[in-house]
Amino acid sequence: MSVVGILLAAGSSTRFGGDKRWHRLADGTPMALAAARRLLAACPESVAVVRADDTELAGLLTAAGLRCAVAERADAGMGHSLAAGVAATIDEAGGWLVTLADMPFIAPASYAAVLASLADGARIARPVFAGRPGHPVGFATACRDQLLALSGDAGGRPIIARDPTALRLCAVDDPGVLQDIDRPD
Repeated sequence: MSVVGILLAAGSSTRFGGDKRWHRLADGTPMALAAARRLLAACPESVAVVRADDTELAGLLTAAGLRCAVAERADAGMGHSLAAGVAATIDEAGGWLVTLADMPFIAPASYAAVLASLADGARIARPVFAGRPGHPVGFATACRDQLLALSGDAGGRPIIARDPTALRLCAVDDPGVLQDIDRPD
């Protein structure tokens, strides 16, 4: 089984002042769609996690080639959304490559580095640029139960904190792994 991509797109954009998933980048592409396209290029089997009322966004992402999974408790935080994405792909995934809808500038080489680390046996892999860890984050199937049990807004951080020796950092020359767009500026 291959690694399945998970695009976390169920956030509420509270710091952005509007729905940033629809924010148009310089080329006119909605931010969530740009992030989805980058993920799909690396992981053709990918799922977008959306809120139940996100029918328009789900339609856009489905047309781009992703399946959509609804995070019923998205308002309770990223951990719930990530668990929903894992649950929706549990029967087909040989691991998960997790990225965020507000990170549209991750280079293909960064996705490839994380996927290569998972293929080489890493339980958890993530890129690091200028000494700072970024996204996407890869999780092997050994993390399945921990991913399914996530809650709150910490995402996968508690899993990494429980066993830091499971984390393999992948040095990349890509500031996009850190460019989480939280404000219009």
